[in-house]
Amino acid sequence: MSWRTVVISNSAKLDYQLGYLVVRREELLKIHLDEIGILIIESTAVSLTAALLCELNKRKVKIVFCDEKRNPYGELIPYYGAHDTSAKIRRQIAWSEEIKGAVWTEIVAEKIRKQESVLRRTDHSEADMLATYIQELQFCDCTNREGHAAKVYFNALFGKDFTRTAENSINAALNYGYGVLLSLVNREVTANGYMTQLGLFHDNTYNPFNLSSDLMEPFRPIIDEFVYRWSPNQFESKDKHKMLGLLEKELWVSERKEILPNAVKIYVRSVFDALNDGEIEHIKFYQDEL
Repeated sequence: MSWRTVVISNSAKLDYQLGYLVVRREELLKIHLDEIGILIIESTAVSLTAALLCELNKRKVKIVFCDEKRNPYGELIPYYGAHDTSAKIRRQIAWSEEIKGAVWTEIVAEKIRKQESVLRRTDHSEADMLATYIQELQFCDCTNREGHAAKVYFNALFGKDFTRTAENSINAALNYGYGVLLSLVNREVTANGYMTQLGLFHDNTYNPFNLSSDLMEPFRPIIDEFVYRWSPNQFESKDKHKMLGLLEKELWVSERKEILPNAVKIYVRSVFDALNDGEIEHIKFYQDEL
């Protein structure tokens, strides 16, 4: 199983050789492709060969490209993530509104539960309010408990003046973490043969990752709690490397410990099982501890 997150931060030439990623700079470095789960190209001064990109795609390695400010900007996704992609896309299009709504309701409930847990671990009394929102949640969250919970939650963690639109180090860290998390989910959606564009709830015409935006929601509080405890005064390259350490975070899922990328893999597959079988009980959410 792939487990390495490889970050290329400085000028380098990357190519493929006999199953290895070859990093050419002052010192030559080789990493076997089967060990790599995620490749992050953090510098725009990096060049790659087409042969390497094709081989990484074949092995379903998530490749994230950063812009000149070293923020995630785009990613490489294979056209065909599974041998039966065509059948799965037809099935995806045929998912009923009822099962999509039921799954989305479970995702929202779990997201608010995770937010509540963060507030309890950080000794915020607003956790009780989020527990109430979970009880009030209706099918498809038609009363927008998610939105109300988010306002209470972020104000509790970062202050009543905090907004997600402000330009500051907190939002920069959150956005970077969410970007990496979205990439993880995109990899699993495409690896399972589905389209990221067709969401359960998100349906923005200009968002190519509507489904991934839906599925990532219960994992967002992991990023939130990390940033809260860290409280960065700035967010530069070295700070991004610190956040990438979250990819080694261990979570409980299916009664065993898994690092974050593997927990995402198990969860995403379970959501597809739920959607295809019409059984929301199939969904395997992560737990911080048993």
